[in-house]
Amino acid sequence: MPALSTTRQVVLVTGASSGFGRLTAITLARAGHTVVGGMRAVDRRNATAAGELTRLARAEDMRLSAVELDVQSQKSADAAIAEVLRRHTRLDVVVHNAGHMVEGPAEAFTPEQLAALYDVNVVGTQRVNRAALPVLREQGAGLLVWVGSSSTRGGHPPFLAPYFAAKAGMDALAESYAAELIRFGIGTTIVVPGAFTSGTNHFAHAGRPDDTARAAAYDEHYGRLRADLGRRLAALIPPDADVQSVADEISRVVALPAHERPFRTHVDPSRDGSEVVSAVADRVRAEFYHRVGLADLLAPKAAL
Repeated sequence: MPALSTTRQVVLVTGASSGFGRLTAITLARAGHTVVGGMRAVDRRNATAAGELTRLARAEDMRLSAVELDVQSQKSADAAIAEVLRRHTRLDVVVHNAGHMVEGPAEAFTPEQLAALYDVNVVGTQRVNRAALPVLREQGAGLLVWVGSSSTRGGHPPFLAPYFAAKAGMDALAESYAAELIRFGIGTTIVVPGAFTSGTNHFAHAGRPDDTARAAAYDEHYGRLRADLGRRLAALIPPDADVQSVADEISRVVALPAHERPFRTHVDPSRDGSEVVSAVADRVRAEFYHRVGLADLLAPKAAL
């Protein structure tokens, strides 16, 4: 299988209008890659964000641009990949970053809200994969980078359950995809950020339950805890923690030769224990693959 070139790769970053996605797109472009930042409403709500990428590209002579991409629409995902190919003739790396957070009592979220959250955080990656993977399989090389969450296996607080559940679902999907794609020469790395409480709009723009009456029913016993939750989480974060470190780690992974890329890498200044649990879980998974004769479906560093 041909090796994926680590120089001037064409990278699509989903959810690139803000937060980790925006930082990652800019960081990869500054590292010399050709980067397309996917975002919704590039001509409307995110026109400023898209224009900023264009301005930076011109100012710093980078190959950086935006493309319309709504991960909740297969038509949009297909069109975005087609546009990337029109501009650059190939695609080497997809960074699955698009996502949305919510906060509130799990019971107070309607089933429709829960389904919508899964649609963004989990099903959205499936739509992008269905658009991008035929290209990567035909090339015989590629890389999927999944931006996960330390909440999947680390210590995590209550009242963020729908988001945490969706991120756990995405993590499980990424693990299966890794085995199903490795024979096509397509690699997988799961980047696991911790709970960065500043530097992004992740918490500030979190959704709330639609069933406000049920949410209010929790106020007597949990109201003070919920109001104080942000402070409790922020207290775990060292003063020098910087969300840029997540983008830097993604850039480092993309630049590595395929056989040196980690299967999972953590960027967690809060040290919530996810790295420890993940190490055990990934080793158990690797040992199981050996037992059932599927060791060739493991990445070179699947258990590290």
